[in-house]
Amino acid sequence: MPTVIEVSSIRKVYGRVVAVDEVSFAVEQGEIFGLIGPNGAGKTTTMECVEGLRRPDRGHARVLGLDPWRDARRLQTRIGVQLQQAQLQKRITVREAIGLWATLYPRTVDADDLLGRLGLGDKRDAWFMHLSGGQKQRLFIALALVNDPDVVFLDELTTGLDPQARRAIWDLVRGIRDRGKTVLLTTHLMEEAERLCDRIAIVERGRAIEVGSPGEIARRHASQPRIVIVSDDPAIEAALQALAGVVIARDGSRYTVTGSRPEFVSCVIQQLASHRVRVDEINTLVPTLEDVFLQLTGHSIRD
Repeated sequence: MPTVIEVSSIRKVYGRVVAVDEVSFAVEQGEIFGLIGPNGAGKTTTMECVEGLRRPDRGHARVLGLDPWRDARRLQTRIGVQLQQAQLQKRITVREAIGLWATLYPRTVDADDLLGRLGLGDKRDAWFMHLSGGQKQRLFIALALVNDPDVVFLDELTTGLDPQARRAIWDLVRGIRDRGKTVLLTTHLMEEAERLCDRIAIVERGRAIEVGSPGEIARRHASQPRIVIVSDDPAIEAALQALAGVVIARDGSRYTVTGSRPEFVSCVIQQLASHRVRVDEINTLVPTLEDVFLQLTGHSIRD
């Protein structure tokens, strides 16, 4: 697929603070690409440089072949932006807001259809101040999509939302991609990145320390696979001890088995079955993005 966003060694400094430090990545057409990392890592500043809201001190960005700073007017009609912090007048209605935004562009989509697709059809005449948090986020997404953009920027779009509203927003973003659009988003929620993004860049202290799909990055830095087994069957200990090349840790009736062979999981299951061990619970522990982040940086994503 063609490259839609290209970021090459951009750097942004505020006094003594290096907000973005030689960040590079590329985003292909029709994918959801995420910048992930803790608050203050440089995600939003990076995105603002790509959007043309800030000018990098060094390096360059290209969006749809255009320079976001020098070609801002040409680019603005082809992108949609949802900012991390945004507000509207308390007593502007949903219909008025979408109509106002539509006047800013030469080409727009059908506003009523857009609001309907975003679940805001019955809120057309509601004041902004009366919308829930999830409804406000969907309205901001609608404002970012009213000009039918080729590239959509979403900055921390689900922060502060309850799980149900968050998953509804995820479905909306997948729908944007399914219509052939390209999405660049920021998030500090690892579950959001794993569930939503085709590829990600892990940003830490202004630097992109890893780029790839969530699965690729997890496998690249994965520790040895582990299986957790809960069983009170007296036969389990002898069965596990007979396995070669594993490490067993016991905590009451909970056994954590670690191994390195590719067939490790199958071997454990076959061993338990052959010894007729009664198992109450068994789980394979899969490394998460947060595990990878902790391994790469030495601290939690929430620090």
